[in-house]
Amino acid sequence: MTAVAVTGRGEVGVLTLPVPEPLPGHALVRVTHTGLCGTDLELLHGTASYLLDGRARLPHVVGHEWTGTVAAAGTDTGLLPGQRVVGQTMVPCGRCGHCRGGRRGLCPAMREVGLYGLQGAAASYVRMPASALVPVPDAVDDRSAVLVEPAVTVVEALRRADCRPEDRVAVVGTGTIGLIAVQLAARQAHRVDAVGIEPAGLELAMSLGARDGLLPDKAPDAGYTLVIEASGSPAGFSRAVELAAPGGRIAAVGVAAGPVDGLPAARITLDGLSVLGVRHGLDHYDHVLDLLADGVLRADPLISRVLPAARAAEAFALLERGRGARPKVLLDFTEADAS
Repeated sequence: MTAVAVTGRGEVGVLTLPVPEPLPGHALVRVTHTGLCGTDLELLHGTASYLLDGRARLPHVVGHEWTGTVAAAGTDTGLLPGQRVVGQTMVPCGRCGHCRGGRRGLCPAMREVGLYGLQGAAASYVRMPASALVPVPDAVDDRSAVLVEPAVTVVEALRRADCRPEDRVAVVGTGTIGLIAVQLAARQAHRVDAVGIEPAGLELAMSLGARDGLLPDKAPDAGYTLVIEASGSPAGFSRAVELAAPGGRIAAVGVAAGPVDGLPAARITLDGLSVLGVRHGLDHYDHVLDLLADGVLRADPLISRVLPAARAAEAFALLERGRGARPKVLLDFTEADAS
């Protein structure tokens, strides 16, 4: 089968690998599309924590945002060949205290597709536990289904932060997570503003429901009851604290790549701010598929390019240098291994 892998620091390869063998309780899925994101760039650069702590090694097949069609499944799985599915990125053990207590995202035995413990889905085929596959309704096309994985985290962020009709919301960052957050928060809150450094991204955010698109120094300090930090930058996290009104909530979705210098930490205490770390939204895959099917969440405006798997190096280069306003680059595996 064809697989896209980081083969060395700064190197992307298109490899030929064996098709995974069937296992009880698992399904073999023929992948149609895989999304690339900032985490894949960290793997490419060698800075991903999974590489640094030894959970992942090169060559490493990437891809954790994906959709496909069941090619084979055991009778014990409840899945049928030809069924369209998306795969959950996180596969917890289901037995530990966190899993039993409803916090599966904190499972200490977690495996993550394309990150550590499980083969990435940037491949013609991926083998998945049946419990980690979610059927895709006919009303959701393949390209849109790829965006389910990042969207579930936004749903969890809005749930944890208790987004309310009276809220004034700032979304910091106009990447995939930020633009999804703008769309969903705009359905729940009184006002949503996008805050970012890319004018084109701010324009797109306004077309998706933001009332205003503001450069960081133009957004009002202490002006928002809820701030969604989606930039993943240390500066973005620090700015999120400054934007929060007294008693406000900050949902930290982006993963800051380094220490946050100049953090106004005293404001967190003195203004009674609540800071919520949001890792993922394992319980929301079906809900996000419903949002896509109903047109509440729009994926297509976020997709910049769809390239065949054979052009993976070009796709990574696009991701590296920026795609303009639209943040998402997809790999198309429908023609891979075609005879």
